[in-house]
Amino acid sequence: MFDYNFHWRPVLKSLPDLIEAGMVTLQVAVLAMACGIVIGLGLALIRLHMRGPLRWFASAWVELARNTPALFQLFFFGFGLGAFGWHLSPYTIVLSGLTFNCAGYLAENFRGGFQAVPDTQIRAARSLGMTAVQTYLRIVIPQVLRIVYHPITNQMVWAVLMSSLGMMVGFRELSGETQFFASRSFRIFEYFAVTAVIYYAIVKIILGASRLMALRLFRY
Repeated sequence: MFDYNFHWRPVLKSLPDLIEAGMVTLQVAVLAMACGIVIGLGLALIRLHMRGPLRWFASAWVELARNTPALFQLFFFGFGLGAFGWHLSPYTIVLSGLTFNCAGYLAENFRGGFQAVPDTQIRAARSLGMTAVQTYLRIVIPQVLRIVYHPITNQMVWAVLMSSLGMMVGFRELSGETQFFASRSFRIFEYFAVTAVIYYAIVKIILGASRLMALRLFRY
């Protein structure tokens, strides 16, 4: 009834390549999160304080990022832009898609964080002679980052896992590399089982690092 024979030797021989691909996955996720945090902050501030076309643009970005499938977003950067003559590399496609998605989700997290900071703190900072920029950089944004710290951690995990969609546009990250080796050896279960363990380890490392940073940053 169950006559499948497990062969782990091809997987073990390919393990260094899989780990290297895992590092590529982590790299693109970290870069996308860094860009997403910066853009997300900008989108949140635009939606809170501006009117007109800029606010419409920010709202459209957030709505599209949050309410369309992530795979469609990758296909847009991979194939949609190609229709207009813009041909991106697989790495750039995945980085752009992840950044677009993360920025949309983080913008809403940041908007909630900004609204959680009392207006009295802003007025107090301005009464002490701080400019608007100084008030936000020294008073508001540090509190916002503390409020949304755990949602940012969740988004980082999501970025790592979502990067697996890159195999659909030819990106040789962890899932793409696994698919490549599995298609050559036909050891589908073994390769993807090991890959699942690698993903699990990456996520646990992220969560562990997040807890250590939280202990350091939020002691008071």
